[in-house]
Amino acid sequence: MKTTWAGPSATAACAWPGRTSWKFSTSWKKELPLSSFDPAGRPASETWLHFAGMAGSGMSALAQFHAFGGGFATGSDRSFDQGRRADIRAKLEGLGIVAVPQDGSFPTAGGGRRCDAVVVSTAVEDKVPDVRAARELGIPILHRSQLLAHYVATHRTIAITGTSGKSTVTAMVYSLLRGAGRHPALLTGGAVEELIAEGHIGNAFYPAGATDPAATLLVIEADESDGSVVRYHPWLGVVLNLGLDHKEPAEILGMFRRFRAQTQDGFLRGDQPELAELSGPETAFGLEDGPGLRARDLQTDDRGTRFTVEGVPFRLPVPGRHNVANAVAALAACRRAGVPLEDMVAPLAAFRGVARRFQSIGRRRGVEVIDDFAHNPDKIAAALATAADRAPGRVLAVFQPHGFGPTRFLRKALVETFAASLRDGDVLWLPEIFFAGGTVQRTISSRDLVTDLTGRGVDARFCARREELPTMLADAAREGDLILVMGARDPSLTAFCGDVLKAL
Repeated sequence: MKTTWAGPSATAACAWPGRTSWKFSTSWKKELPLSSFDPAGRPASETWLHFAGMAGSGMSALAQFHAFGGGFATGSDRSFDQGRRADIRAKLEGLGIVAVPQDGSFPTAGGGRRCDAVVVSTAVEDKVPDVRAARELGIPILHRSQLLAHYVATHRTIAITGTSGKSTVTAMVYSLLRGAGRHPALLTGGAVEELIAEGHIGNAFYPAGATDPAATLLVIEADESDGSVVRYHPWLGVVLNLGLDHKEPAEILGMFRRFRAQTQDGFLRGDQPELAELSGPETAFGLEDGPGLRARDLQTDDRGTRFTVEGVPFRLPVPGRHNVANAVAALAACRRAGVPLEDMVAPLAAFRGVARRFQSIGRRRGVEVIDDFAHNPDKIAAALATAADRAPGRVLAVFQPHGFGPTRFLRKALVETFAASLRDGDVLWLPEIFFAGGTVQRTISSRDLVTDLTGRGVDARFCARREELPTMLADAAREGDLILVMGARDPSLTAFCGDVLKAL
C-alpha cells in the first residue's frame, strides 16, 4: 500500500517526504508474538506509533525518524518515570514526540485517534503496562527491527554489522558521505559527536530537502546481538568482523551468511579468515598487505594516525589501530556508493567520533579520564591497547559488566582478555554487574570475575559501592596515568567519569 508522506512537523529539524509502503511480516518471533501493520494508505502525519522503552538508543532513533517524516510519535520509558534521562526526553519532545508515563495510559495521548502500532525492543517484556494495554485494545505490536527493516527496504541503505566497531563505522560512513555532499540519512545506536554538536541526540538524522526515500542513502547499524540483522535487505551490506559477544561465533556467522544473501547490490567484509566464505577477496578490507582496500604506512602521533589507501594520504584524529581498520571499512563502503577516495580525505580528518568510544572526559593532575563503551573481549582488548599506547604511565581500568546473562556467557573470555591485556602495574576495578531491570537470574557477580583474575595474577579489585570508586581512583592515580572506564548500557557511566575527573 503506497502512502504519501507529509512534510516535516513544525518542530522537526528535517523531514523525509516521498512515497513508501508500510508492510510488516509476522514471522519475527522473540519474547512477544508480533502482528502485521498496515496503516491503509494514510499519510505519515496521520500515522501514530508508540515507542515503549523510548529512551533506549535504538528506540529513540526510530522515534526521531518517524517524527522527521511528519508522523505522530508517543513514547514511554521507565527511566523517564524515575526522573532520569531528562536530556534525551527534552530533545525528543523538541521534535514533537510526546512522552507519557509507562503505565498503559498511552492510548489516551492521541486526542481521540487510535494508535496504529506499539514498537518494542527485545528488552521490553510482555508484562510492561503499555504492552498489556496494546493487547487488550488489539493494537499491533512491532519489534523495533520490523520498523527498521521497513526503512531499510524503502531507502538506498548501507547496513553495517559485526561484533565490534558497528557504531563507529556507521558514524564514519555517515560523516564521510555528508562531508562529500551526498546528504545521507542515519539510524544508529551510538551518538555521533558531529550531530550532538548541532543539538541532536546524535543517533538519527534525515536530510532536509530529501524528496525521494528510494534515492536517499540511509546508513544503519545492523545489530547481530538479538538476531535482528537477518531481517534486513540493504542495498549494500558490510560485515566488519566476527568475535565472541552475545552469541557463539558459529551462530553469528550463520546470521551473516543470511545477511549476505539478502544484500541487493553489493557486499564488503573484513579480512578475517572466518569471513572469507562470505565473498571473494576483492570485497575485503583491512590493514597493511592483503587483497581489497588496505590501509598502509601507518604512522601515529599526538594528532592521531596517518596512513595511505591506494596512494591517497589520510589522517584519522580518533586514536587506536582498531579505528584505522574501522576507517578503511568506511572508506570502502563510501567508495562503493560512488565517492572517490580523494573526496573523503577532509571529512575523515574532521571526524569527531562517537560518544563513549574512547572519549576523553578531561585531564587533571596529569591524569586523563577516558570513557569507553567496551564490553566484549575484542572491544576491551582494543581499548586497553589504545590506552597503553596513549598513557605515559599506568592504565587504571574500571570495567562494569552489563547484564548477568552476558557476564556468565563471557566470563572465561573476559578473564583471558584482561589477563593478556593488562600490564604489570596496571590495576582493574570491577563494580557490581549493571542491572537494567526485568526478569534475570542473579547467579554471577563481579566478585567471581575478580576471584578468577587474581588467580591469574591480575591486580583486580571488587568495589561493592561504585560511588566510592572516584575517591579510590584519585588516591591511586599518579601523574602520567590514564583512567579508563569501560561498560555498556548504563547511561550513568559518563556522569561517573565526570565524578572521577572531579575527584582528581
